[in-house]
Amino acid sequence: AVGEDLAGHLQARALGGDLIQACGESFGEAPGVGENDRCAVAFDGVDDRGLAALPEVVEGPADDPAVEALRLFQKRNFLSTLLLSQGVPLLSGGDEIGRTQRGNNNAYCQDNSISWYDWEHVDEGLLDFCRKLIRFRREHPAFRRRRWFHGRSIHGSGVRDIAWFTLEGVQMDEQDWGQGFAKSLGIFVNGQTIPNPYPRGEPVVDDNFYLIVNAHHEPLTFTLPEADWGEPWLEVLDTGKGWVEEGTAIPAGGRVAVAPRSLVLLRHAT
Repeated sequence: AVGEDLAGHLQARALGGDLIQACGESFGEAPGVGENDRCAVAFDGVDDRGLAALPEVVEGPADDPAVEALRLFQKRNFLSTLLLSQGVPLLSGGDEIGRTQRGNNNAYCQDNSISWYDWEHVDEGLLDFCRKLIRFRREHPAFRRRRWFHGRSIHGSGVRDIAWFTLEGVQMDEQDWGQGFAKSLGIFVNGQTIPNPYPRGEPVVDDNFYLIVNAHHEPLTFTLPEADWGEPWLEVLDTGKGWVEEGTAIPAGGRVAVAPRSLVLLRHAT
């Protein structure tokens, strides 16, 4: 979606396909209607209207299989970043099946096929991916903390409840956040420091996870943190490939190749 009110557009059909395939400032109109309509497959860089966009700018349904594949890729990215985030995930009905408003960014006034559910064209693959994400989130309380992270060392050790790392596997500082590479980073989530106990007071303990985000339009190689943060690591999810059943163990300081605009989740193998 493109336009002045980015927040509003992000709320409108983020995962059904419209955010990543079309929109414009002509509210309630079909893609291509409006003087300044420009529609993006996904986000990268910054265009002349201040919104990130791919070089491939395509409106509405696409005949190019590569464009459709990239759109599906981005849908998995959106779902993953949502359901692997803390807090209560809010998923608009239909996003899990790929429901689309065909680029219309304000279908409230459309009582027709634009706003209806198209049950005959459910994206079963995306639905299965979403189901597994929800199941994974339910099984791992590290992604369902009820209290804020502290971001400081735990029990005097050098390991924190959460930490951010550069591509080189070094903890990020304030200066790093102002660099261009800050959109591609690693995030350590400590499952051993969950503050909210179970109803009977038993401690909540989970695996540790390392989340790698590559928002760059080219592949990047990430170096994992040193052994103090855990090793070995097993790949669980790659939005470019899907769920990984038996990942190869990666040692501390190991290197992980990550595809463009993708997310990789690693689990500490205990």
